[in-house]
Amino acid sequence: MKQQVTSFLALFFLMLITGVFWGTWFTLTRSLEIFSPEEFIHIGQTIISNVAVPMRIIMPSGILLLILAIWFAENKKSPVFISAIISLALIVTVLLITLIILVPIDNEIREWTVETIPADWMEKRHTWNLFHSARTFLSLASFACFSFFLVFENYAVRRNKVN
Repeated sequence: MKQQVTSFLALFFLMLITGVFWGTWFTLTRSLEIFSPEEFIHIGQTIISNVAVPMRIIMPSGILLLILAIWFAENKKSPVFISAIISLALIVTVLLITLIILVPIDNEIREWTVETIPADWMEKRHTWNLFHSARTFLSLASFACFSFFLVFENYAVRRNKVN
């Protein structure tokens, strides 16, 4: 039971993490190039203030739950177990992209005004867009790998119990 609850919570938190990134990419990032500096600053600062604190809780919690779900997995010798490890590696990569590349850009955007926007703001926007897209698709892949693991790991466990 402990394994099932932990796996469910890990999958749920992965869905939350991925949903935040996917929603932003799907609704905003694909259109970033058309926003004026004023719009970009306003939207950027609003999103940063909305997600910064919750994601400080959701991402580490999701990673911890994923580690626990992998730890509690019954069939670590199953070939599908590697998909859980890949899921973990992908979501840790997402965290690193966020902390090393995107948060520093967010911290700059948080301080910008129309009067103080730097001359290279379009370059920073392009970098943010590129790495946000990368973390979005890496988080989708992480979610897919862990979902695959849960579906087929349970099948392998049931099959082994029958034999």
